[in-house]
Amino acid sequence: MSSEEFWDLAFAGQTVSAKFIDPDGQMVERPIEIRTNPLTGRTCRIAFSRIHEIESGTDALPPPPPEADDTARCPFCKPQVESRTPQLSPDLADEARLAYEDSLLFPNLFPYGSYSAVSLFNNDHFVEIGRASPSSYTNCFVNCCRYLARVIEHDPRAVYMAITQNHLPSAGGSLVHPHLQINADRVAANYHRVLLERVNTYYQHSSTYFFSSYIEHEKKDRSRYIGQTGSWEWVAAYAPEGFFEIWGLLPGVTSLQQPGVADWEHLVQGIMNIQRFYRSLNRNGYNMGLLAVEIQASRLELRVVLMVRSNYAPWVRSDHTGFEVMLGDMTTFVAPEQTAEWARQFFRG
Repeated sequence: MSSEEFWDLAFAGQTVSAKFIDPDGQMVERPIEIRTNPLTGRTCRIAFSRIHEIESGTDALPPPPPEADDTARCPFCKPQVESRTPQLSPDLADEARLAYEDSLLFPNLFPYGSYSAVSLFNNDHFVEIGRASPSSYTNCFVNCCRYLARVIEHDPRAVYMAITQNHLPSAGGSLVHPHLQINADRVAANYHRVLLERVNTYYQHSSTYFFSSYIEHEKKDRSRYIGQTGSWEWVAAYAPEGFFEIWGLLPGVTSLQQPGVADWEHLVQGIMNIQRFYRSLNRNGYNMGLLAVEIQASRLELRVVLMVRSNYAPWVRSDHTGFEVMLGDMTTFVAPEQTAEWARQFFRG
C-alpha cells in the first residue's frame, strides 16, 4: 500500500481466478477477490465458490456444551467464586474483588499481562449466544473500565489496554461461565503498536481521525454499513480477518474512560444484535475485542470487533487452515457486503 493510497483511504482489491476442468468435464473459472485492509495493509481472500458449501455442524444450532449445567465445579459460580478466585493487589484496590451491580471482577489466575483480570456477567453459569442479559453485559463493561481506571492511576505507563471475550472453547474460552477478559500493560501488543502508528500518522497528514473518516466513507457507500446504536456505528469489515467480521465504531472517542453508562448500553445493544445474527447462522462461538491506548496523543478511536469462530460441536472443522496460519491471509467465503445485508435486519427497530 502506497502512502498516497493510505491518505486517500483507498478500499483496494483485485480479483484473480482459477481455471480447471471440473469432474463433469466442463472448463470452469472460479474468482477469488483479494482485498487490502485500508488501515493495516494486510490482505484477505474471499473464495466465493465456497459460499454454498454446507459446513459440518452448522445445519442447526449445536446443543449446549456438556458442562453447561455443571455449576458445582465452576470457580465462577456462587458460592465457590469467593474461595476459588484470586484477590486484587492492595496496590489497586482496598476490596478483594471489584463489584458493580451484578458484575464481579478479580485477577486472572492465569494472567496474560501485568494487569490481567476477569469480569463476570452475573450468576448464570451458561448463556447461549444472543441470550445474555443486556443490563448485566453493560455492568460488566462498566466494571472493566473502573478497573482500568485504577490501573492507570497506579501505573501510568500501563497504557495498552484491551477488553476481550472468548465465547465457548472453539473461541479459546476455558470456562463457559460468561465473562470478559481485561488486560493492561506497559508493553504494546502487535495490534496496539500497528494501529496506533497508523492512525496517528493518518491524523498528522489529514488532521482527521482515521475511523471517523472510515465510517464516513462507509455511510456514503452503504454496501457494508449496517446500522447505528446510540453513537456507535456498525459496519461489516471491508477486508475481514475472520468469518462474518463486524466492527462497532465510536467516532472521536479515544479513551475507555470517556463513554458514559448510556454509551456502554448502546454498545451492548449492538453486540447483542450481532450475536442474534450469528445465532441465525447456527453459529455458537465468537470472539469480541475492544482496544485502547490511554495516552493523550492517541488518535485510536474505540472500535469493537466481533467475528464468528468454528462451532463448538463434535468433528467441526477449524476456521483457520494452513493458509491463515502459514501465509497470513485470512480466507473467508462470504463477501462483507452480503454479511452487512444479512445483519441489517437485526438492527431494525
